[in-house]
Amino acid sequence: MKKHTSLPLTSAHWGTYRVESCNGKVSALHGFEQDDDVSPIGAGITEVLEGPTRILAPAIRRSWLESGPGSCTHRRGTDPFVSVSWETAEKLVAGELDRTRKKFGNQAIYAGSYGWASAGRFHHAQSQIHRFMNCIGGYTRSRDTYSFAAGEVILPHVMGNLYAFLAFTTSWPSIARNTDLLVAFGGMPLKNGQINSGGVGRHTQQENLRMAVEAGLQIVNVSPIRSDVADFANAQWIAPRPNTDTAVLIAIAHTLYSENLHDQEFLNRYTCGFERFAAYLTGRTDGVVKNATWASRISQLPQREILDLARSMARGRTMISLSWSLTRQDHGEQAFWAGVTVAAMLGQIGLPGGGVGFGYSATNSVGDHGTKIPGASLPQGSNPVQTYIPVARISDMLLHPGERYSYNGESRIYPDIHVVYWAGGNPFHHHQDINRLLRAWQKPDTVIVHEWCWNSLAKHADIVLPCTTTLERNDLAFSPRDPFAVFMEKAAEAPGQARNDYDILSGISRHMGAYEAFTEERNEAEWLKWIYMQTRENSRKRGISMPDYDSFRAKRWFAPPPPDTPTILLDAFRKDPDNYPLKTPSGKIQIFCPTIDRFGYADCPGHPVWMEPLEWLGNADQFPLHLISNQPSTRLHSQLDHAPYSRASKVNGREPIAINPSEARRRGLKHGDVVRVHNNRGACLAGLVIDDGIRNSVAQMSTGAWFDPLEPGTPGSLCKHGNPNMLTPDKGSSQLSQGPIAQTCLVEIEKFNGPLPPVTAFEPPQIL
Repeated sequence: MKKHTSLPLTSAHWGTYRVESCNGKVSALHGFEQDDDVSPIGAGITEVLEGPTRILAPAIRRSWLESGPGSCTHRRGTDPFVSVSWETAEKLVAGELDRTRKKFGNQAIYAGSYGWASAGRFHHAQSQIHRFMNCIGGYTRSRDTYSFAAGEVILPHVMGNLYAFLAFTTSWPSIARNTDLLVAFGGMPLKNGQINSGGVGRHTQQENLRMAVEAGLQIVNVSPIRSDVADFANAQWIAPRPNTDTAVLIAIAHTLYSENLHDQEFLNRYTCGFERFAAYLTGRTDGVVKNATWASRISQLPQREILDLARSMARGRTMISLSWSLTRQDHGEQAFWAGVTVAAMLGQIGLPGGGVGFGYSATNSVGDHGTKIPGASLPQGSNPVQTYIPVARISDMLLHPGERYSYNGESRIYPDIHVVYWAGGNPFHHHQDINRLLRAWQKPDTVIVHEWCWNSLAKHADIVLPCTTTLERNDLAFSPRDPFAVFMEKAAEAPGQARNDYDILSGISRHMGAYEAFTEERNEAEWLKWIYMQTRENSRKRGISMPDYDSFRAKRWFAPPPPDTPTILLDAFRKDPDNYPLKTPSGKIQIFCPTIDRFGYADCPGHPVWMEPLEWLGNADQFPLHLISNQPSTRLHSQLDHAPYSRASKVNGREPIAINPSEARRRGLKHGDVVRVHNNRGACLAGLVIDDGIRNSVAQMSTGAWFDPLEPGTPGSLCKHGNPNMLTPDKGSSQLSQGPIAQTCLVEIEKFNGPLPPVTAFEPPQIL
């Protein structure tokens, strides 16, 4: 393959590419020469940079422009837009922000602005909007992530900071050299490893997995989907009912305990509260013994399969991998807590190749063996507003202002939001129960959005400000969990009147008396050098020698040599728990957590438990299929769904949905049929794929298809394109974390026999 080492570089969440241009236009993206497993996702952006979806000028929803804030909010998604000048747009935005903060207070502005957006450290949309908001008095923010909110909240109580564990997960070389058995609860699909927040220099998940398998690693894939572990790994496939992993883990714990296969010395020295959990295991607290027979009834796994798995895990060095998807279910905290407990019972936490890991292949960085660069970011300042919501409670906030809710031991009140300001993300992709979100979306007076393409968020906004893409600006990419630093060189001028987020917010800040505070009188080039020099100094303190700025720009990338030894999670704690305690109240792994116990939450007690989900195959009646809405392989979330690579994966123009042959025969369906997927929350169309690697009573449909309602602006309308969040419930995983539960969802599928409506997701709205 020809190397294009002289071309400029760009970095994205799905990889780093060399950029080829012709006559000032980007013509192609080529794989970075340091990456032998380049993701095909990124190259598709070249086809849509100047396509019909590109937003070319500031646009205002007509009803809002004619009648002001709060006008005809039910027409969001149906009204045409009116193009205006940047001067007009800046004054309108500044005026609306001023009106809101003076009349209602800054807490009436919601700028949680969740989403991945740019991999660059300066032109990072969330950093830009949060800095701007802090300069004008603050805003209501969000906490945690849609990826693993339940895990983010539970693990600090049980082990300490989740993010430290992601950065210092036991690395693949340690697994390849030492691990006998890796048990992947929720799998570890390589498709997810294409991405990494903040950029990817070199994709390593596939080569690491191959290295470990060739070294003799045995893998068990505990998932309803066989492809959640690559075929070449020759994994044993165990397919429980979805949402029953916690019951299986608890039964494994019972087997270890009842057969004296657990490490009591480890439990005594490194954990606290095991005796409370043991009383639950044996039924002393509730009269129910949590053995393999009990878990077999819940999971529909054979009792012998559970027993054999437990004994195999105790026989040698075992790594337990817990997928992030396990947290995105009702009571999603329990799977992580139970997995940590089983790992503690095995007594291998802190040993080479043993213990627990959170999300191998969830992103490229998890388990990667590289020296991480401590990259600096654009300073955001401090937010004087103390109001926040758990990230997945946006509809609750908008629909129920002033109501109380519980979160992590606190009783909080939903604020009364009048302005939603979003930059770099798409709630019409990542939020559950879109019909409910549509009703909530009518509540704010004004919705302001920065976007580069006419996706569903832009179509449902009042003020749309056109922004640039990463190919149309200079930036720096370095993820805190990736060993590469990349200078992202501007490859083309943005079409129309698109501006980068910094210039957009600088213009608005002039009208609000915040220009000096926001910009610090620095332009893009000065900020880039400042961020790099901060990163270079941070690196020096860690013994990493980065080149001077001019040398870095000339070469365009830098990567320090990898560590001499593999990373082993919690090895210092294992060797010396007194001097290296965990960041928990006890300094130990808390199998029983007194803090959580004192909260008194019925849906999250003081130790791991199995609780029946809101809906699952154990109570399926009208809707007998459990829908798994996992991450796509052809895009990042909803990004670049309109690009050719993602569109080529569609079936009859719709998002694919997979079921196994027996489920298809039962419904008289064949491969390629357009089907209606539905439940009491909503419905969407999809293209049927028949796959014998899907468990009975399960359907699999990836997230990220652009929302495309048959009747725009009407809650309850059919999505013609296949957005699974038409179907998923909008409920918190528990009072502890209030995380999303998209993976707790029952549906039915039937052939769609009416006239097939055209997909219009990729068509722009009417522009006046």
